Amino acid sequence: MVAKIISGKSLAGALNYNEKKVTKGKAELIGYQGYAKDALKINFYEKLSRLQDLAARNDYVKTNTVHISLNFPVSEKIDKEILNLIAGDYMQGIGFAEQPFLVYLHKDAGHPHIHIVSTNIKSSGERISLHNLGRTKSEEARKDIEIRYGLIAASTQSKSKKIEDRAINFLEYGKTDTKRAITNILNEVIRSYKFTSLPELNAVLKQFNIVADRGAKESRMFQKRGLIYWALDSKGNKVGVPIKASSIYNRPTLNNLEEKFSINESLRKPQKEKLRSVLDAVLQTKASQAGFKQALLSKGIQAVFRENDQGRLYGVTYVDNRFKVVFNGSDLGKQYSAAALNEWFVNSSKIVEKNSNLAPVSRYPNNYSILQNQESNNESSNLLDDLLNTGSQEQTAISGMVHNQRKKKKRRLIR
Repeated sequence: MVAKIISGKSLAGALNYNEKKVTKGKAELIGYQGYAKDALKINFYEKLSRLQDLAARNDYVKTNTVHISLNFPVSEKIDKEILNLIAGDYMQGIGFAEQPFLVYLHKDAGHPHIHIVSTNIKSSGERISLHNLGRTKSEEARKDIEIRYGLIAASTQSKSKKIEDRAINFLEYGKTDTKRAITNILNEVIRSYKFTSLPELNAVLKQFNIVADRGAKESRMFQKRGLIYWALDSKGNKVGVPIKASSIYNRPTLNNLEEKFSINESLRKPQKEKLRSVLDAVLQTKASQAGFKQALLSKGIQAVFRENDQGRLYGVTYVDNRFKVVFNGSDLGKQYSAAALNEWFVNSSKIVEKNSNLAPVSRYPNNYSILQNQESNNESSNLLDDLLNTGSQEQTAISGMVHNQRKKKKRRLIR
């Protein structure tokens, strides 16, 4: 994310710049703060009046207009809800948390970007200093937002290899320093993947031989909302000594993760339909649970099943490693839930079992050819006749052989 701050002396000019683009369909007012009325419904003069009222409380300050643009790479698809959250966090980060402001989404450039219009005069008449704001508080706010929302860092955008293309190496216990490996994997997973719960995070982490653990529900750690991270061996068993979340760089504690959960809820939405389309294609066929999992894996999607002691599926989570998003089956729709998959697997196994009881096709090569032709012409009655006739011919031949054998035996007895 790249932030640009422009200070000026005309609130009307800054507001008019954005409102004209709204009129032309090149921008949209998507959010606001500090307005008694719904700013999405009020007119230009009502929007301006709120800002000018504050500016008038300090006649000595001439530079009373703040016009900010927050710019994002073309590859980042961010919905309006998240853009509003980013705008609010940025304004808080630069010391404008209590100021009224308007947020405009501009659509006239190749990359997504928003404009924020505000004033640096407080309700008390005090002036918020704009000196070096872009170098100090703005930079801190930008970096914090990039980490919090998993955005592409501004410092990497000029590099040929984008940060989202970085591969994550899985942990091999005993071959590297455990804490360092866990830290590196956690930082990259939390930055790049969009998950909305601890189980969803674990669905990702287990791919890299790590698991987040709150302990047993009756334990002191669970009651105190503690969190530790374990290394896993090749069989998924916990090994070594667990690492406290509070001791890891960027502090992936439960409190900090829960903040990410709510943000990721919106960030993952653009990839929902893409995941559904792949699942729909796989569900058009019939397969076992293992076959279903392998089919998705070949497309970059990990299906994580949860089963009870009787082996019945009660939960499924999909990790889409292509777009770095995680969804529970029920979040995608009823047809992708564990209950629906259970029924699908049962029906698939019945079809396989039924087919396995049929006579091998190679015994009736001519009839198999007929079967294909008749199915294409929907002439099921003729097909049935052919099959019945074949059966009758075979039976007649068998009966004739038995009759001849009996006649020969009878002659031998007479002699």
